[in-house]
Amino acid sequence: MAKEFIYKGKTLDELKSMDVREFAKISPSRTRRKIMRQYDKVEKFVKRCLEKAARGKKIRTHSRSMIVVPQMVGLTLYIHNGKEFLPVLILPEMVCHYLGEFSLTRRKVQHSAPGIGATRSSAALSVK
Repeated sequence: MAKEFIYKGKTLDELKSMDVREFAKISPSRTRRKIMRQYDKVEKFVKRCLEKAARGKKIRTHSRSMIVVPQMVGLTLYIHNGKEFLPVLILPEMVCHYLGEFSLTRRKVQHSAPGIGATRSSAALSVK
């Protein structure tokens, strides 16, 4: 049995029924300030996401600084990482985080063997 998601004493259904400003009041200070300053942008973004999801279209965004609000939970957003759009399924645990946190811009470096001339010892090898 899966544990029910609770954020600051509220269930996910209660959070989804809240207005964005009401949700901002129970969120941490940095998130609250960002939502209150950009209330119109957040509302517009959420509304656009829900409309596109209802039509079955991909939701693609460059807005990595957008805060995840409860109305977005369950949606798959394609977030730009600088090169491509990576699909991210929004889970309840992502509430109050930035979208950019889930679409990494740098990949892990995978080094292979060193090439000829990379080290002093490789200079002594014969070149075919």
